[in-house]
Amino acid sequence: MKRLVNRVAIITGASGGLGRATAIRFAQEGALLCLSDIVSTNEILSLVRAEGASAIGVSTDVTDSQSIQQMVDATINAFGKIEILVNIAGISSHGASDDVDEALWEKVIRTNLTSVFLNCKAVLPQMRANGYGRIINMSSILAKNGGNPRPWIDATEQKKAGNLAYGASKAGVLGLTFFLAKENASHGITVNAIAPGPIATHMTRNFPQPLKDQIPVGRMGNADEVADAVAFLAGDTAGFITGEVLDINGG
Repeated sequence: MKRLVNRVAIITGASGGLGRATAIRFAQEGALLCLSDIVSTNEILSLVRAEGASAIGVSTDVTDSQSIQQMVDATINAFGKIEILVNIAGISSHGASDDVDEALWEKVIRTNLTSVFLNCKAVLPQMRANGYGRIINMSSILAKNGGNPRPWIDATEQKKAGNLAYGASKAGVLGLTFFLAKENASHGITVNAIAPGPIATHMTRNFPQPLKDQIPVGRMGNADEVADAVAFLAGDTAGFITGEVLDINGG
């Protein structure tokens, strides 16, 4: 049985690895889709329409509240409401505290954390008015573990390979998730996060083999495994789950 039949969903970052997989899974589950990205959504639109989905594509800068409002308005104009928001859009960064300047820090925080706040703020009035909503925020294992040790490289290179700004931004996503979950639970809205570990996407194409060897299950995850978890949290059967973080990291 399809889990999301005629549910209206916005997916940000829909053209990237996790966004693409999530959009296809939602199409297979019967959702009506607004696929949002700062780059072209033409390819992913073709893929979800091939699955039989009704979908629109919207060019969105998730760091800009006006652009976000245009995305929200386009969704309501096309489908009449918004029931699901999946916040996937984001950027990666590398470097320890000595290597991260203020401009990079602010760019990462605004793209990965402030955008989630702005997207949620834009859709929540619709969800509250309808008495129903599902918000799924993409965090990361790096929000919780401070990064992975790399004993095969020297200390200087380890610092350069750090993910300070990225990890901090994704930790902020968890805090935002917890607060929004409690604020909106009485309105029929659930807010949860997913914290993936190493997932094979374009962002991890240069993932070092020694780090892969540290994964207990012996492999990297794939985007479809994350997409299936998102679809579960977006469905009616997850209605008693809110303010939680689902780790998908192979142990």
